[in-house]
Amino acid sequence: MTLSGILLGILNAVLLAVILVLVGAIIAWVVGALGWPVPWNIQRLYLAVVALIFLIYVVAVLFGAVPHWRIVGAPLLTLTG
Repeated sequence: MTLSGILLGILNAVLLAVILVLVGAIIAWVVGALGWPVPWNIQRLYLAVVALIFLIYVVAVLFGAVPHWRIVGAPLLTLTG
């Protein structure tokens, strides 16, 4: 794997983690606005799961495996036929 491939994979991992944290923050904001605040231990558990996904993604990139989720560097839809 080339250096550019590794950098692109790490960029994908960072973007995936940012998107997951953003989704969690939006959900916590909406639920808080409805009057059901999310407890801090649940928020920490969610952030731990995001960190675990990020770590697995980076390790997969460094060992040459192709991660399942691609945000940058691949078309969203490929048509075969």
